[in-house]
Amino acid sequence: MASKLSSRQQAQLAYLQLLPQKLQRIYSVVEQMAGPRVDESLLRALGRLLDDIKGNAASLSLGSLADTAGRMSMLVRGGGGMSLKVRGLRELQGSLKINYDAALRSANTPDQLGGDDPSEGKPPV
Repeated sequence: MASKLSSRQQAQLAYLQLLPQKLQRIYSVVEQMAGPRVDESLLRALGRLLDDIKGNAASLSLGSLADTAGRMSMLVRGGGGMSLKVRGLRELQGSLKINYDAALRSANTPDQLGGDDPSEGKPPV
């Protein structure tokens, strides 16, 4: 019998399919930040994008993805020099990509919905 995805997994998968464009935008902005001149509105837009990812990921139980996006958002808004922000964001970008891949793999893997384990439903001895 073929296993099906739960409704939670289907919602996660629908959201995760929208993320590659946003991840590419984050990469682009971080590379622009490494340049000599950075527009302040670019940083605010990056912060909003990261907050959006954080909120949506948290609402879909994608905790590690939400945590990484939250850390990146705090780094963008925090103090420190631009080179410090760029270095930290590049590091967290790799972590965000790894967490995205793990979440995608998890959302695509069907849950075991019981019935396969013969010991299920029996009281402990």
